[in-house]
Amino acid sequence: MTKLYEKLFKSCPSEGEIKKGLKKVYSGISGAPDRKTLMEILSVIDQTSLNTTDNKSSILQLTGKINSFNARYSNIPSVAAICVYPNFVPLVKEKLTARNVKIAAVAGGFPASQTFRSIKVAECKMAVDAGADEIDFIFNVGAFLGNDYQTVADEIREIKSNIGKAYLKVIIESGLLHNIEQIFNASMIAMDAGADFIKTSTGKTSVSATPESVFVICRAISVFYNETGIRVGIKPSGGIASSKDAIVYYNIVKHNLGAEWMNPSLFRIGSSRLANDVLSEIIGSRVDYF
Repeated sequence: MTKLYEKLFKSCPSEGEIKKGLKKVYSGISGAPDRKTLMEILSVIDQTSLNTTDNKSSILQLTGKINSFNARYSNIPSVAAICVYPNFVPLVKEKLTARNVKIAAVAGGFPASQTFRSIKVAECKMAVDAGADEIDFIFNVGAFLGNDYQTVADEIREIKSNIGKAYLKVIIESGLLHNIEQIFNASMIAMDAGADFIKTSTGKTSVSATPESVFVICRAISVFYNETGIRVGIKPSGGIASSKDAIVYYNIVKHNLGAEWMNPSLFRIGSSRLANDVLSEIIGSRVDYF
């Protein structure tokens, strides 16, 4: 590992700091969020379909809804990206016409990262070559928990070097990590190796995003930025289904990282269900558009 990583790891927040910070965040949330905030939240959602049953028809249907969103809701921003399995990237690339909506693909042995490194690298590169703008890559959780940090970093670095200008969102599967230090440590390793985003979870484990884990990741990103001048994004994901959930994460990110992070280039929320709830809150009646 690098000297930079070793230096920054010492800045891990304590449990007391996290509790104090979250208390301040919660105290600042009063009543229903305003329309502007709800629209900002909608604009950072990665609209996700990662089901075993996904097929050409279901992905075409989702892509079509994203394409027609602005015609139906002309004064409301669309989602930031459509996130799919890599085999559907060519289809989405062919059919997606919505402006400013990115194509994200989970790749690299998702969701377990338990395959040959060459396959991980090849899958990520193939997805980008097929049209993906962003790769959501699950880092090697097994190697990390086995203290083989060099393997973790080397895989991230190799994938980043093979996907060109595409964003690399590194999933640290925070729900499987044992404590604050491991979440902070995993975030630092990923950023030091070239991650463009730190993402909490695959959504395939019993524990996904939590306010505590997102607070710790934000703190790691802040420390890394203060040391290097490099802005790394954050993506809470997994189990975020309501605007009430989303507003908590929105405020944690804003509290720790500031207004500069409150845009799709540095902040995303991954969900298959959240967009409908946020859209319903904006409109004022129940909508099941997506």
